[in-house]
Amino acid sequence: MKTLTADRRMIKIAMDAPYLEREEEHALAQAWRNDNDQEARNKIAMSHMRLVIAMAAKFRSFGLPMSDLVQEGHVGLLEAAARFEPSREVRFSTYATWWIRASMQDYVLRNWSIVRGGTSSAQKALFFNLRRLRARLAQGDRQLTSQAVHEEIAAALGVSLADVQTMDARLSGSDASLQAPVGHGDSDGGERLDFLASEAPLPDEQVSDMIDGERARRWLHIALGELSEREMKIIRARRLSEDGATLEELGVHLGISKERVRQIETRALEKLRAALAAKAPALTSGIH
Repeated sequence: MKTLTADRRMIKIAMDAPYLEREEEHALAQAWRNDNDQEARNKIAMSHMRLVIAMAAKFRSFGLPMSDLVQEGHVGLLEAAARFEPSREVRFSTYATWWIRASMQDYVLRNWSIVRGGTSSAQKALFFNLRRLRARLAQGDRQLTSQAVHEEIAAALGVSLADVQTMDARLSGSDASLQAPVGHGDSDGGERLDFLASEAPLPDEQVSDMIDGERARRWLHIALGELSEREMKIIRARRLSEDGATLEELGVHLGISKERVRQIETRALEKLRAALAAKAPALTSGIH
């Protein structure tokens, strides 16, 4: 009740605020721009609060409180007043409309759902226009299927059909908690989260992979012990480092030709392959 009364009082104050003539609006804007006159800025903003309220009414269909929409619109209005340049000879209401709408749209996108949506300009256009376009298509004489409606909306807004279908599904439903119980009455059917399939490997697969990996690392360490010092240096630089050295770089470092480096590397790999084949033949397929 208190909220309703406060909303009515706010609307009344906004509607009672006097309109500004072009000359008076220009003079106030000049005072704010040139002299940093806060009172002049506030007077411009207050005289346009009815514009904020009118625009907030257009966003009420998203189910958010009118008072919150007006507050967000007021933020956009103050931002417009702070940035307005009277030298452009444009009425303040025309300029402020864009800031007010942008502020309200951002508020709707942040609060309509716990899942953040409309992160790109195309998605924002889709979010705010899908219902309107769908309603307009439904009023025509043609009997369109959902697929056809989605295709026409996608063409009108310049977005993909998949984006239209995804957004339509989001707007048609509400958020559901993963902790929401499944089942009715006193029966313990668990939570929605319990029925989500995990893409992670099964516990026995994880243990098996861990054991196999540890065994492979141990065998590789033993096989590397079969290499000479120069062979080990080349294999470490070429195969076991994130930024593999080139044959030419190693040749300069070791004082030999790059062809000789390649020959030593080939011989070292053959040694490793032979050493590992004695332990686990399957591992040698990855050495080339």
